[in-house]
Amino acid sequence: MKNIHALILGATGSTGQELLNLILEDSSYSKVSIFVRRKFSIEHKKLTIHQIDFSRLIDYKRLIYGDILFSAFGTTLKDAGSKSQQYLVDFTYQYEFAKMASDNGINHFSLVSSAGANESSFFFYPKIKGELEKAVKKLPFKKIQIFQPPILIRQPELVRNGERIGTRVFNLLNKIGLLKSQKPLSVSFLAKKMISETKSEKVLGIKTYKPKDIISGKL
Repeated sequence: MKNIHALILGATGSTGQELLNLILEDSSYSKVSIFVRRKFSIEHKKLTIHQIDFSRLIDYKRLIYGDILFSAFGTTLKDAGSKSQQYLVDFTYQYEFAKMASDNGINHFSLVSSAGANESSFFFYPKIKGELEKAVKKLPFKKIQIFQPPILIRQPELVRNGERIGTRVFNLLNKIGLLKSQKPLSVSFLAKKMISETKSEKVLGIKTYKPKDIISGKL
């Protein structure tokens, strides 16, 4: 495929940044539109930046058009300030944006979810991700790819203390042969995997990539 117009939701985040950089350098993509909450200072001939108010998404529906939507949008409970605010970002805004994309004829959706996503989970974060997965699967995209990565190794300037500890623990467990399917993964590897899989003609309908599928996959 050539002359693809990609949309990215969450382009200022760790995985979103990697997706954006890779797509800008990929000749298969002729245009990239990103939707951000705050000013984003990067320029490229392919890039269009839409700074929007996510609480008024309907006002921007006319801008949500193209060939494929990548969504790496989300926040943490600490940054959001409350569970209700985190739910608003991680579920409501993402789902509403995806629905508008499908309404506007975008046929391909690539979503960053989380390992353990489960709508019935006792824990808040995997429950949100599970609910989002269930909801977007009902949207009429021709192709939906859901990536459930393990702990992600973010860019050094974005890594949180809890992530550093979690990465060390899993690396130690991996060394003794435990939880190898949950091996920490760099955001760069995840972004490359996502872009590689979007080009696969074998993938139709809905496909979910578990941690082992992402880690063991060839780029």
